[in-house]
Amino acid sequence: MSQPSVSRIISNLEKDLGAALFVRSTHAVKLTEAGAEYLARLDPILAALEEANHLVRGTGELRGRLRVGTATSFAVREIIPRLPGFVGQHPELRVDLVLTDSRQDLIEEAIDVALRFGPLRDSTMTARKLMESPRLIAASPAYLEEAGAPRVPSDLAGHQIILGPSSGGPTGWTFQRNGKTTSVRVESRLVVTVNEGATAAALAGMGIVSTALMGCRSEIESGALVQLLPDWEIGTVEVNAVLAGGRNAKASSRAFVDYFVASFEEKMPSP
Repeated sequence: MSQPSVSRIISNLEKDLGAALFVRSTHAVKLTEAGAEYLARLDPILAALEEANHLVRGTGELRGRLRVGTATSFAVREIIPRLPGFVGQHPELRVDLVLTDSRQDLIEEAIDVALRFGPLRDSTMTARKLMESPRLIAASPAYLEEAGAPRVPSDLAGHQIILGPSSGGPTGWTFQRNGKTTSVRVESRLVVTVNEGATAAALAGMGIVSTALMGCRSEIESGALVQLLPDWEIGTVEVNAVLAGGRNAKASSRAFVDYFVASFEEKMPSP
């Protein structure tokens, strides 16, 4: 549809409702509080309509558009390699991958499924666990040749540390072994705001990085990075799929999550 047509339809809708749905400026158009609430209430209705149409067709085909939001590194390393099987099953479905390393708002960005890491902030969300990846620490062979490899967690105090989003803590790392817990204070000369950048810095020999295995698995397998202190546990990173619309999430959202839950169960990451 043309922009004038959309503007006219929205203007007529706002007149019928007696409320402004958007705040308009020369730079952007954003939902008002009333608009966000209206959209949140419409989403389950539209999803139910789509589900009804899907069932009546009886073809098993999913149609329309599915918007999936997630971090760039996770999409490149884990989602996209598995995606051909899903889109092959549903040729009439369009999938939009919305990639960003910042937290996405499902309503404002019209995200159908958001893949989020760590504990969910809002326990009322409808979510399913996709996978859980162990965290580890690693460095390049070149760095280890120059600085030596730590043998126990306390040795990290004398090493160059790279801090990224998956580092676990801004000033300290906690290790466990045989029921005992050891915390080590770490200081970094390099802080990176995206996981892929932290991994790249470790590959460049700039120090030791703490990240989830899913963020450096290919580098560990190829030997470009070496896992350190493998006998010590440093926690895990959980990935959850959050569905817009909750229990009334549309059929394509549920199908996407079902597919990837099964896919990750078939081949879970391991050190």
